Amino acid sequence: MGIERNWAGNLTYRASRVEHPSSTDELAALLAQGGPVRMLGSRHSFNDLADTDGLLVALDALPAVFEVNQARDAVRVSGGLRYGDIAPRLLAEGLALANLASLPHISVAGAVITGTHGSGDAIGSLASAVRALTIITPTGEIRTLRRGDDDFDGAVVNLGALGAVVDLTLDVEPTYEVAQHVFEHPDWDAILADLDDVTGAGTSVSIFSTWQRTDIADQIWVKQRLPEAHEAARESLFERLGSAAAVSKRHPILGVDPVACTDQLGVPGPWSERLAHFKLEFTPSAGAEIQSEYLVPRADAVAAIQAVRTLAGQIAPLLLVNEIRTVRADSLWLSSSYETDAVGIHFTWKPEEAAVRALLPTIEAALPPTARPHWGKVFEFDGAEVRSRYPRFDDFAALAARFDPDRRLVNPYLERLGL
Repeated sequence: MGIERNWAGNLTYRASRVEHPSSTDELAALLAQGGPVRMLGSRHSFNDLADTDGLLVALDALPAVFEVNQARDAVRVSGGLRYGDIAPRLLAEGLALANLASLPHISVAGAVITGTHGSGDAIGSLASAVRALTIITPTGEIRTLRRGDDDFDGAVVNLGALGAVVDLTLDVEPTYEVAQHVFEHPDWDAILADLDDVTGAGTSVSIFSTWQRTDIADQIWVKQRLPEAHEAARESLFERLGSAAAVSKRHPILGVDPVACTDQLGVPGPWSERLAHFKLEFTPSAGAEIQSEYLVPRADAVAAIQAVRTLAGQIAPLLLVNEIRTVRADSLWLSSSYETDAVGIHFTWKPEEAAVRALLPTIEAALPPTARPHWGKVFEFDGAEVRSRYPRFDDFAALAARFDPDRRLVNPYLERLGL
């Protein structure tokens, strides 16, 4: 029967069967059978985005594609590969991605179609690296879309509503090294008074808090691309925040063994071993957690963080950790950073879904009306509210109708959005 539950264990798929085609011909034949169908990636969605009561098709058994182009500025990879699979191969080629998410365990296609991101004031989401993608539609048509094509900006972050993304071509660049630093107990008032400087203190910056206290955050992680030109300015900033560098390796959640985390303490290492928070070899067998995330325009970030801060007493009992980080604007229609530099407010919750869902409307009402929920995480906004926050949503709905005229990919999640 294949995979029955998502990674976190909070969702049991309703599918009548799960198939793992080993070729694109087999995939096309499965799609041609008719009936409801959805694609399944690495199962890191915390909601029913990938669910269906028909056929689930996992892309993990398709032939592994890894092709660097002649100009050595792009790589074509199969959609079912994980970032942790392609990163060491790129490193061996002397190449690099500009960005990685916290976990290298997620599939490339799944991360892209849900708008998943890493962090950095000058770094776009994972989807922004896509320069081409190949989709097999439910009718069996093979469509390749390239950056600059009319439908491209609508087709990249596509929620699985267009078909099976069998390969993607990603921008790459020459390899580089990164050093990771952790600073502890920074003052929240000082952070919010100087948020631009804080998030600009490195190539990628994450602010972690359990909200057990509202006067200080727990940690700030700074991933700095080398060579670094502004080390003295960074040290001065953290002195102003009342924060000191950690003297030993840390986990984002206080008190948890950091063995699974990428190396810290300023020790240089390849991008593939520093940009993610966690190491690939520590793939969890199950994730006893639930995640939510809301991205707000940069101009609304301080107000959004303050709103969360005022709710700390309600949030902290359910929270494992809150992470705040930044994403550069892009032009992808359903990207949470569409046409705005964004700040993400990410919640990793204890596995108490009923209590979390009961609290989310309070958080959502307190956030600025510009907040956009991450497509693959748990949120309570109704579909009309979500659609209103994406100016090109109606254009996307029209695009989805052209790719899937019989609505075979439309599941309850997409129905709630009005597709």
